[in-house]
Amino acid sequence: MSLTRLNATAATLTKNRTEESVSPFSGMCVTCVDGCIGMCEIGKSAYRGAEVIYPQPFGIITAASEKNYPVDLSHFTIMGTAVGAKGIAEDSNVAIFPNVKLETRIGNDPKIKVRLPFIIPGLGSTNIAKNNWEGLAIGAALAGFPLTIGENVVGMDVESVIENGKVKHAPDLSWRVKLYKDWQQDGYGAIVLQANVEDTMLGVLEYGLTKLGVEVVELKWGQGAKDIGGEVKISNLEKAQLLKKRGYVVLPDPLDPANIEAFKQGSFKEFERHSRVGMVTEEGFMKRVKELRDLGAKHIFLKTGAYRPVDLARAIKFASMAKLDLLTVDGAGGGTGMSPWRMMNEWGIPSVELHSLLYQYADRLAKKGEYVPDIAIAGGFTFEDQIMKGLALGAPYFKLIGMARGFIAAAMVGKTIGKRINEGMVPVFIERFGNTPEEIFVTAPELKRKLGEAAFKKVPPGAMGLYTYAQRLAQGLRQLMSGNRKFALEYITRDDIASLTKEATEISGIPWVMDFEKKEVEQILDGKK
Repeated sequence: MSLTRLNATAATLTKNRTEESVSPFSGMCVTCVDGCIGMCEIGKSAYRGAEVIYPQPFGIITAASEKNYPVDLSHFTIMGTAVGAKGIAEDSNVAIFPNVKLETRIGNDPKIKVRLPFIIPGLGSTNIAKNNWEGLAIGAALAGFPLTIGENVVGMDVESVIENGKVKHAPDLSWRVKLYKDWQQDGYGAIVLQANVEDTMLGVLEYGLTKLGVEVVELKWGQGAKDIGGEVKISNLEKAQLLKKRGYVVLPDPLDPANIEAFKQGSFKEFERHSRVGMVTEEGFMKRVKELRDLGAKHIFLKTGAYRPVDLARAIKFASMAKLDLLTVDGAGGGTGMSPWRMMNEWGIPSVELHSLLYQYADRLAKKGEYVPDIAIAGGFTFEDQIMKGLALGAPYFKLIGMARGFIAAAMVGKTIGKRINEGMVPVFIERFGNTPEEIFVTAPELKRKLGEAAFKKVPPGAMGLYTYAQRLAQGLRQLMSGNRKFALEYITRDDIASLTKEATEISGIPWVMDFEKKEVEQILDGKK
């Protein structure tokens, strides 16, 4: 079984000439013919060079690895039971799935109230985040779970005012914060402000805490999609030059006269803007946490990616020492921006392996009596079965599931439906439900009752899409949990799932299904229980 598609993918808009006959180790056509125009990734690289490193077309897509990892969450199964109920009366008229409680609290006192066990990790300066922010912010606020403003928002905003290297005015960031807060319901959820190296240099967290009323901030050690800093593409010369002057790495150099001339002649149409990699030290980390607390941060998170085990150990140990409120760990394979395609496929520890290590490290600290921060895990989660398995894999330490691509997809679909409604061109497979938001979005009546007629009319279709998807996930998760007789999140345990393969057992420590509860089975059959 081939684990990687090597030389042709929809992500880079490439394909093999001999699609049915491809070398499994190189990805090249088994016969590479002189005269081929170059449809594969090698061929396209011959004339577009480094442009082909990144998924395309930039700005309107999210991307995820095509690699078929040896173990994923499908290698586990959810183990229901016919006996009892936890968190509710053992009464068939009471223990029904709508009564499963999905609310939770995260962090140190005062804890953050979360209505559903989700968080959207950092969505920053990419076009895909900016163009869908209304749907993301309003939808997440209405659903009652946290949303993270990712890296480089201030630096990428041409309207930002930066004096002496520090931000003084940031309209895009202000808009993003305000939009979520304006739609927040009964104090549930939180808007989280993240910072990378450039954001730290610009004083973004300081600005958010002191000027925008931000209460939750997040330090960042990379992500699951890539081993380097964030990157985007810039099609405007003046903006590329501005970002270069603000301290970003911009390729080709937009201040070089030769590059300026080549850009104007059309030799290339986009500049690449890159962020720097961070340099983590224990002393520097602890110092930064203290600075943020002194500035008034009520909650401090840390986000890290699919780095090697020693870095994961550092992340949870430093988070423990600093008494952080949440640690988010993102498994390899997916990205919401312009992550290098080969890196996305071939770098980092996959989610099951990474999160299994994370559980081991958290459990070790807990057994020594050390503080364990609440933990969120991310990396390819899209549906309720995966959410249930993810929470069980790291119970009782894993509290939230981080999801970006799924929620972005829902917001984009909602937004597109709204456009089609306005154009009077609702696709026929959607038109069978109706021609108005109230008819098409099944949660519209609920939102109208909750918000009132006037406020409901202001909810953008993108937000309805995200909210409706979240409610589907919530109902599906309630059904799975009730089948396990777990009627609140705190009752989820590792024995709610079993491994389907010996390899999954070896990685996770979750028993193989054929060995599952073997002692209890023997006791029952022997009449001892």
